Amino acid sequence: MAKVISNEYIGEGMYLLKVEGKFEGSMGQFYMLRAWDEYPLLSRPISIHDIGDDYISFLYKVVGKGTKILSKLKCNDTIKLEGPYGNTFPKVEGKIALVGGGMGVAPLYLAAKTLKNVDIYMGFSKETILLDEYRYLADTFYVTVGKNITDILDVSEYDYIMTCGPMPMMKKIVDMAKGKKTKVYVSIEKRMACGVGGCLVCTCKTKSGNKRTCLDGPVFLGDEVIFDD
Repeated sequence: MAKVISNEYIGEGMYLLKVEGKFEGSMGQFYMLRAWDEYPLLSRPISIHDIGDDYISFLYKVVGKGTKILSKLKCNDTIKLEGPYGNTFPKVEGKIALVGGGMGVAPLYLAAKTLKNVDIYMGFSKETILLDEYRYLADTFYVTVGKNITDILDVSEYDYIMTCGPMPMMKKIVDMAKGKKTKVYVSIEKRMACGVGGCLVCTCKTKSGNKRTCLDGPVFLGDEVIFDD
């Protein structure tokens, strides 16, 4: 159990939750969050947005009963965190693009703090969020509203692309990188029940068979993922 420092509404139905304490975690990993007793039954998997010596933060969107309860949390309220779970974005060197669509920008903040030589691409449907915070971490910063962020991305400029967001967006980036030097890593969002690979709810298809997003992922090499049409 930990105490809430702040829980700020930032637009587009999204909140930035900051929790007090010493936590572990790396870019791309997630925690299971719970601020209720019996109902809803399941905790909510939320990727790490940022982490420091005495705090951890999560960027989330209200989409159901669990996240609705999270959105009501106030300073000094208590919350249960379990984690970190999952694998991480690789710590690589070279020219890197971080590409986020909508809520997919969440895990890319910590990635931008961790990696060097990073350009950031952020795409939103209607309203932008946290532009100044992300811009500060980028060598070059790009943002689109109401159009595809992939329209302004030249994958051949990069050694690595790390992306999170809608599956069609990530699939397009993987397709754009085929035949080029660029390696693409995708962070896949799936419904999860246990967070530790036991329930198989979050299974995704890869070229080497079905994988559990919570345990084998959520980060996968883009070329390995079989994207459903």
